[in-house]
Amino acid sequence: MSVDLSTQSVRITEVFCSIQGEAITVGLPTVFVRLTGCPLRCNYCDTAYAFQGGQMDTFSAIIEKVSAFNVRHVTVTGGEPLAQKACYALLALLCDSGYQVSLETSGALPIDSVDARVSIVMDLKTPSSGEVRRNLWENLHHIKKADQIKCVIANRIDYDWVRFQMDQYQLTKRVDHLLLSPSHGVLSATDLAEWILADRLPVRLQIQLHKYLWGDAKGR
Repeated sequence: MSVDLSTQSVRITEVFCSIQGEAITVGLPTVFVRLTGCPLRCNYCDTAYAFQGGQMDTFSAIIEKVSAFNVRHVTVTGGEPLAQKACYALLALLCDSGYQVSLETSGALPIDSVDARVSIVMDLKTPSSGEVRRNLWENLHHIKKADQIKCVIANRIDYDWVRFQMDQYQLTKRVDHLLLSPSHGVLSATDLAEWILADRLPVRLQIQLHKYLWGDAKGR
């Protein structure tokens, strides 16, 4: 697609290089482009500092920052990146530039216009988030088999809710990777692992690796 790098822009909170702490590319060096703003207020949110502030950056400035790290993988995250309409064009541009691109999105905004080359990591909001009503279930018709669905689990209610949605929407048939993540500091990863094993649930347990490495430090 043709994009004017000098005029297209988005509001950015930070661009940094770290180890991917979640999803199927966990452990890989990754550049994170964190967009500012989010229409949700999840109880377990760990990036509230990205709700406001930031600075407007042109696409050319963003590409320059990303390329300086000399890393193949790029994750566009937030906040909720799709809350900025220009994000769709930015994702396509990153793909055009040769990067392996992933998008971390809440699942509350449409993904049907996301470039097909982008690996979508869509977060289904569990009851403990306080935002379960914001799940846009229509997105399940547009998610690709190779994409990922993530659910943050804070308690047994969340876990049982996910099991119900798995049956109702056939989630493991829609995507290859259904990720269950214990809410950091709230639910023991061991407890979640035991529940998954007891039910032989066909999901992937994930922990937030970056938090075990650097805690809640920004830019990590």
